[in-house]
Amino acid sequence: MTSGYHATDRALLRVSGPEAREFLQGLVTNDVRRLDAGPVYAALLSPQGKYLFDFLMLSDTDGNSGGEGVLLDVKADRAAALAQRLAVYRLRARVAIEPDGRAVVLGEGEPPAGALPDPRDPGLGWRAYPADGPGFLAGMAPLDPAAHAARRVALGVPETGVELRPDDSYILEMGFERLHGVDFRKGCYVGQEVTARMKHKTELRKGLVAVRVEGAAPPPGTEIFAGGKPAGTLFSVADGRGLAHLRFDRAEGELVAGDARLVRAG
Repeated sequence: MTSGYHATDRALLRVSGPEAREFLQGLVTNDVRRLDAGPVYAALLSPQGKYLFDFLMLSDTDGNSGGEGVLLDVKADRAAALAQRLAVYRLRARVAIEPDGRAVVLGEGEPPAGALPDPRDPGLGWRAYPADGPGFLAGMAPLDPAAHAARRVALGVPETGVELRPDDSYILEMGFERLHGVDFRKGCYVGQEVTARMKHKTELRKGLVAVRVEGAAPPPGTEIFAGGKPAGTLFSVADGRGLAHLRFDRAEGELVAGDARLVRAG
């Protein structure tokens, strides 16, 4: 059964012009050349290698908005800041950066015509970008956004503004390699040197981990303790599962966050 919902917490930016792909290729963590094969997950980092924005990129060459372009599917409350950040890097590049009014629809089950797979994990279902969200959903079963969010948590996928915190998170600690969000062979991009060093020259001491949550779930951002010592932070929780950013050297034995007990999954 096909089900879906209009994700009003997502928005689209369109980067267009003869140098659109070249412009993005020098900025983002993934290889823009892969767009010809389907959607690509990527991030824009600070020069210090810290996470600023994450988004899904998709080719927009069918004339819906005129000519060549790349759509960026981003959290709605971060769209204006992303557009502003991209404009800082534009300089003399022949590109335009503007909002795109199409809807973002998320769904599960048999993909309808025009839908695209989520590149982070097949379990996240499909995404579509129709001009009319409610019209596109006609005849589909409604999908509960909370149920879709619970699937995200179960799959260990971080969320913008929750696990992924601007100027704080590092993408390798947040599982971007597992989620196909970074390419180590594409060449230079903003923050590439720090990211490559973390990949090749250091062993990660912290990272995003799936946990089982026993007891009343505390609010996102609650500190985790192990043996009375700070060991990390608990973020999203759904259906008894959670995502925790943990210090690996302390994440042994019993973990507690508020009144909840945590057990590392897997």
